[in-house]
Amino acid sequence: MAEAQALTKKDFKSDQEVRWCPGCGDYAILNCVQGIMAALGVPKHQICFVSGIGCSSRFPYYMNTYGFHSIHGRAPAFATGIKTANPELSVWLVTGDGDGLSIGGNHMAHILRRNVDVKILLFNNEIYGLTKGQYSPTSPQGLKTKTSPMGSVDRPMDPVSFALGCGATFVARTIDTHLKHMEQVLLAAAHHKGAAFVEIYQNCVIFNDGAFDAFADKTVRDDKTIDLRPGQPMVFGKNLDKGIKIDGWEPRIVPAAEADVWRSDTHSPGPAFVMSQMDSDPAMPRPIGVFRDVPGPIFDRSVHEQIQRAQSTKGVGSLQKLIYSGETWTVT
Repeated sequence: MAEAQALTKKDFKSDQEVRWCPGCGDYAILNCVQGIMAALGVPKHQICFVSGIGCSSRFPYYMNTYGFHSIHGRAPAFATGIKTANPELSVWLVTGDGDGLSIGGNHMAHILRRNVDVKILLFNNEIYGLTKGQYSPTSPQGLKTKTSPMGSVDRPMDPVSFALGCGATFVARTIDTHLKHMEQVLLAAAHHKGAAFVEIYQNCVIFNDGAFDAFADKTVRDDKTIDLRPGQPMVFGKNLDKGIKIDGWEPRIVPAAEADVWRSDTHSPGPAFVMSQMDSDPAMPRPIGVFRDVPGPIFDRSVHEQIQRAQSTKGVGSLQKLIYSGETWTVT
C-alpha cells in the first residue's frame, strides 16, 4: 500500500471565497491555522471546526475539513458533544469576544472547567463587528460606539483572567500581526491534552481600527509586550534590558540584570493570574504567550472510561429495555 502523501497548507483551503473586510485580522489567523494543520499531520477527515455567530464564525467555511456553523454563543456545547461522541476527532472552536463571552459566556465557562479536549480560539477585537460596531464585553471603558455614543461605562472582561478563573488547563494569548508568535502558540495549544484557550488580539479595521496599536504595532511591540516563555526569565525590550519583578504580588519593571527577575511559571495559578492582570496598567508591558499549561482529567476521556466500566459490569445496554423499564403505562 502506498504511503499517504503529507498534507500542505493548500490542502486545508476550501473552495469557498473568503469574505472578510479587506485588512481584517481574520485573514492572518486563517492563514496561520491552515499552516499548522498541515504541520500537525492529522488527516482532514479527523478534524472538525465549530463556530457560533460573528465575523470569526465564518471560519469553518474556509477550512477544507469537517465544520459546524452553530448558533450564537452555543459553539462550546456543540463542540463538547462532537468531541465526546467522536473522541478521535481533533475539534477546534472558533469564536469572538461577543459570541464567546457575552451570550456564550456560560457555555465557555463549562467547556473550560470540564477540560474538554477542544482547542478554543477566541478572536478579540473589542467590538461587535458583524452587527456593525456595538460595544462588546471586552470593549474598554469610554469607547464610543453605536450603543455607547457617550462612551461605554461597562468594565471590560479580561478573557485570560476569565479562562484562568474557570480552571482552564491551557491559557495563552497572541496577536494577529505577530505571525511567528501566533504559530508557536497555536502549535502549543494543538499539542495540549485538554481544553486549550487562546485569546487572539484581532484588529477590526472598520469599527475598531488600531485598538491594539499601543502595544501590538511592530514599532513598539518589543518594548510594550512581554513573551511568557515557560521557565524563562520575564525580560523584554528591544535589547532585552528590562524585566518583571514581583513585590508582594505586585509586578514592577526592573533592569533585566537583577537576580530576582521572575521566571515565567505556567504551572502555578497565582503567577498566571498576576500576569493576566497586568493589562490594566498602561505602564506595564502586555503579556503574550503561554500563561498556564498543566495536565488535568479530560472530560471526554472520563465519559468513555465510565461507559466502559458500566459495560464491563452490567453488559451492553438495550435502549428498548431502558425505555420500557420502571414506571410505564399504556394510553388507550
